[in-house]
Amino acid sequence: MQSIKSWVHPVGMSGGLSWAGGSIQAASNPRSFFFRQSGICGFLRSGFVAIGYQCLRRGPRTLHFSSVQSRACIEARVLSPAQEWVGLPEWRTNPVNELRLWGKRGPTSSRNEWEDITKLAAKTANAGQVLQLHREKLENSEAKVDGLNSEKRDLSLAEWGAIVLGTADPVEKAVFTHHAYRLWCNGELPLGVAEAPDSPARPNKPELVHPRKIPPPSGTILTPSAHALHNLAHIELNAIDLAWDTVVRFSGASEELDRQFFADFVHVADDESRHFLWCSQRLAEMGFSYGDMPAHNLLMVDCQRTSGSVMSRLAIIPMMQEARGLDAGPRLFDRLMGNGDTRSASITKRIAEEEVGHVAVGVAWFIDVCRRLGLNPADRFQGLLKEDDLELRGPFNHSARILAGLPRDWYDSSFDPDSPPEDFVPVNPVGSKGVRRNRVQVLSPNERREDGESITDSSENVCSRMSEVYGRLAMVVAMEQDNAET
Repeated sequence: MQSIKSWVHPVGMSGGLSWAGGSIQAASNPRSFFFRQSGICGFLRSGFVAIGYQCLRRGPRTLHFSSVQSRACIEARVLSPAQEWVGLPEWRTNPVNELRLWGKRGPTSSRNEWEDITKLAAKTANAGQVLQLHREKLENSEAKVDGLNSEKRDLSLAEWGAIVLGTADPVEKAVFTHHAYRLWCNGELPLGVAEAPDSPARPNKPELVHPRKIPPPSGTILTPSAHALHNLAHIELNAIDLAWDTVVRFSGASEELDRQFFADFVHVADDESRHFLWCSQRLAEMGFSYGDMPAHNLLMVDCQRTSGSVMSRLAIIPMMQEARGLDAGPRLFDRLMGNGDTRSASITKRIAEEEVGHVAVGVAWFIDVCRRLGLNPADRFQGLLKEDDLELRGPFNHSARILAGLPRDWYDSSFDPDSPPEDFVPVNPVGSKGVRRNRVQVLSPNERREDGESITDSSENVCSRMSEVYGRLAMVVAMEQDNAET
């Protein structure tokens, strides 16, 4: 991936992200600042149901890279260069993540915490029973994968991917994914070649309907929090298949694509399998199961429509679909906190933080493919939007998108690079704390308003202080809840 550096902005290599005259301090770990925009500083509250966008036209099917010449969507504008996420090298070299359960205090790998997890289940007989069934299903799936591994020792990574795509049971799909990723990381699997199915296997439930026909919480048996978690679980399950489909479908192009390409996307699949298990476990704790309400198939439709081009796959799946998760994560966190469900909110927060790496992988490989074809990545991305008549609509989480390497003028057609920044600016040049700057009232630190109050004592500072209060209040609520349950 050294070739990517030719497209990296010099500022990005120094640890800061430059944008529209301001800057955002970069961090290899997106926690702490990823959710700084949530809560008091204002996010619209909505769930994950609406993730997606207008479907693409079906293009020509070809295994190799699309060579269509780029066309700028906005005439006579020089778009900003993408910047590689500074945490990408560390993400790639991290050991296999075994934190497959969500314990009392957060992610854990210890099966000894099942007793504590059971105590956190809703105080109904049904919740305890559903959670026990989930635990048994998880253990049975792990036993099944051990038997499958002993029977088929000569499988390649691509062949394991085909098995996962052909597995209908969601828990088995997640367990098989983790097993294959562990084998790959241990050097026990060659890449290989396999054929991807037209669509992945799916369980009988949930029923797949048009996104507009998905009922609200009042139209289901689920609580509002469970409704939101079910929507997220469905997205994570689809994301497992989307990542594996990328590995398997383009395994025949391994001579054009580096081995790291496949390593990155099987890593993404493993992350998504862990996310699904967290959501599924939490649903069981509340007395519900994945499949208890309808869901949509929009994500897999886009998977099928990008099956003929690596470049289209990278642009549509990680850089558009997964980037929507960056937008929706803080809003869902706020929504669950508003419901008093701090445990579910913690899960969604952790998932959203980890999605930064998935978008960053897509951006990095999109840049690499464009370089190999002699195309400008910014113009090509805009060209894909224009060719398919796509316009992405907000609200956007600009800070997380920029951290992942997506410049705002790539995706936000309303953005004027000459206008004052709307998003975060650093309070000081050392720390990464930031607040939302109002476009109408933009004053330098030395300027004063008509009432004589300095900007550091007005709206920006108030917003920052209120965000800190909000964070402390959330921690107190969580601690009180934990103390009440022990």
